[in-house]
Amino acid sequence: MSSAQRKDDHVRLAIEQHHAHSGRNQFDDVTFVHHALAGIDRPDVSLGTTFAGIEWQVPIYINAMTGGSEKTGIINRDLAIAAREAGVPIASGSMNAYLKDPSCAGTFRVLRDENPDGFVMANINATTTVDNAQRAIDLIEANALQIHINTAQETPMPEGDRSFASWVSQIEKIAAAVDVPVIVKEVGNGLSRQTVLLLGELGVQAADVSGRGGTDFARIENGRRELADYAFLHGWGQSTAACLLDAQDVPLPLLASGGVRHPLDVVRALALGARAVGSSAGFLRTLLDDGVDALVVKLTTWLDQLAALQTMLGARTPADLTRCDLLLHGELRDFCADRGIDTRRLAQRSSSLKPLHQTTGSTR
Repeated sequence: MSSAQRKDDHVRLAIEQHHAHSGRNQFDDVTFVHHALAGIDRPDVSLGTTFAGIEWQVPIYINAMTGGSEKTGIINRDLAIAAREAGVPIASGSMNAYLKDPSCAGTFRVLRDENPDGFVMANINATTTVDNAQRAIDLIEANALQIHINTAQETPMPEGDRSFASWVSQIEKIAAAVDVPVIVKEVGNGLSRQTVLLLGELGVQAADVSGRGGTDFARIENGRRELADYAFLHGWGQSTAACLLDAQDVPLPLLASGGVRHPLDVVRALALGARAVGSSAGFLRTLLDDGVDALVVKLTTWLDQLAALQTMLGARTPADLTRCDLLLHGELRDFCADRGIDTRRLAQRSSSLKPLHQTTGSTR
């Protein structure tokens, strides 16, 4: 099977999976303690976020999706237009196809051509050479580089990698050599605390935990197998919420993606410590079902609703959401118990803070 056909299959199978998804994931096990007088004024709210020397005006991004075929080039064009119009950062899909076949360069370059002033991230795998990593960055004039790690996807992939031992050293080499920030991301199975700590030692600037709950690439690759004999890998890994909880207080900045369905999930992830939150399949479905204008509306609506939620919760910035009190439930709470995570501290974070509102000159 050609690389282009595989890329088209990924899009088709991801959309089919998104349509069939039950809708529930472990973000639903995170709720906010409602403080009825915590609200602030909307003009005082900022959506800006910073991490690893990067400044974004908004805390959401269109995460890595596709590229490498004529059809996916059109998708990337429309995603880039939507990112430009809404003012959100965007990541390319894996650029391995371009590194193997430069004739498909335009299907990735369009991300920069249609979004000349935007924040664009290149995306490569962990086996890429330093020279090829720089080629990917140069092609789209990338502001940052994502390196995706995906053993649970490669394992059932008919043509997938079976040698993973070199990934650690190769990530370290790339991080030391390229001239843009390096972000290592999973593809939907999550990063454990130990992995995030190791990534910090390797010199990367941020980690996208990309946990279970969204697109399941092990399921997609199993669907491409003649016998579909790796069904036991469906649902492998930790949820995005679990990953963020597992990596609390780790010095490496965290991004979050995987199972992000709406602005409340974004706010939940930010409150759990993410600096910014990405989504892929939901944005892709809107684009393919309703067109680029509909995706622009969706993105701008999300941003408006994020500001509204921050206003209600009393968070002037996305970082202030980490002061909000959270309650954990169900399997997510069980995960915390087994990993030794103190959930009571999360539920009482605001108790040590000075009230946001102080009354003066009151009379009785």
